[in-house]
Amino acid sequence: MASFGHGTRRHPRTRGRTWSRSGPDRATLGIIGVICAVAGFFVLGIILGPVAIVCGWLAMGRSWAGSRPVPALVALVLGAIDTLLALLWLAGATAGYGML
Repeated sequence: MASFGHGTRRHPRTRGRTWSRSGPDRATLGIIGVICAVAGFFVLGIILGPVAIVCGWLAMGRSWAGSRPVPALVALVLGAIDTLLALLWLAGATAGYGML
């Protein structure tokens, strides 16, 4: 009587959806990570590289187990390479400046 005939038996919650749908899904995060990684090779690699790593890791579901989507893995690897190159560039720039 408390529900006035509107029980939950007719419209049960969807089984596969237990999280909030306000954020981007895994496929979108993988694509964003790839875009950040490629753009990081040209500008702001020290910022866009770690962003690509985080997007790739989140797109993989924060786990190495199971199937890995290709964009997520590409974003993770390119982001790591991008970050490493940016760090080497910064180390070279500061070491070269100190020798003059």
